[in-house]
Amino acid sequence: MFKNKIIAIQFIAVMVGILLLAIKFFAYAKTNSNTILSDALESIINVVAGGIGLYSLYISSLPRDENHPYGHGKIEFISAGIEGTMITLAGLLIIGKSVYNLFYPEAIQEISLGIYIAGFAGVVNYILGAVSVYYGKKENSIALTASGKHLKSDAYSTVGLVIGLAIIQWTGIVYLDSAIALFFGALICWTGFPIIKESIAGIMDEVDPELINKVAEVLEQNRSKNWIDIHNLRIIKYGSQLHLDCHLTLPWYYNVQEAHDEVDNLETLLRKEIDPTIELFVHVDACPVSSCNFCQNKECPFRQADFAGTVTWTAELVMTNKKHGLPEEKAASV
Repeated sequence: MFKNKIIAIQFIAVMVGILLLAIKFFAYAKTNSNTILSDALESIINVVAGGIGLYSLYISSLPRDENHPYGHGKIEFISAGIEGTMITLAGLLIIGKSVYNLFYPEAIQEISLGIYIAGFAGVVNYILGAVSVYYGKKENSIALTASGKHLKSDAYSTVGLVIGLAIIQWTGIVYLDSAIALFFGALICWTGFPIIKESIAGIMDEVDPELINKVAEVLEQNRSKNWIDIHNLRIIKYGSQLHLDCHLTLPWYYNVQEAHDEVDNLETLLRKEIDPTIELFVHVDACPVSSCNFCQNKECPFRQADFAGTVTWTAELVMTNKKHGLPEEKAASV
């Protein structure tokens, strides 16, 4: 039915979410428990946010067109931001109702039934969440990853919910129901904040330190003797699509075909080690004389200075928008 695996996973999560939503409200109707109600209210968010995520994944999968030359992947960040906001609002609603019922408690019934239903829902949510996070990270999909993290956090809160209901059943203290719901309302809010932050970071093209460090490490460990320098490196995320810009310094005497071949080698390396769909825009620079003392192409027929040492390509260095060189004291010692 679905050619795209991540869309299929999200569709299953939404359908199962609708079923669990109905089951949880049935449990609330039977028990009158605020703790179960808090779980049911979060399930509403699961379903609505899951639907938005499903739509965003569909839009993100559409091919590039004249109006969207970089594709439609940015919508995943918007979807994740909406989901994070809705999670936070749900947590605030749960906190409000829990505070109210601390002063005006309601009787709880059939706690055992609530425990069984909540436990079942928690197990299902954890499995779906784990699968979603796994494939979301594998496919670089922030929308699917956010959805999976939400489902897993819901499962964790359900574990506490079950424990809380068991304590209420054992002690008979009704106030614990609202107190536990209050705690999980705060926990749900806490879950929403990082998702909002990550979505804003994606929209604003914030640097991903982990990714940029990985790219720098791959370049340093696999550098060609003809890649004299790499600088002004930037990575932008369009949903699951990565776009990389950089300046690559090559021997000044290379012809167009030779320079093109080196760019192809760079692209092949990054697609193998980072992401098979990564897109590169590479600006080629001709090497200046000042590069001779760290150029590793020792067979260069036009070398004008002895090799003095290597410039290590760190994340900080390759992101700098200028050609690099050895420290003056090291270069001068040769």
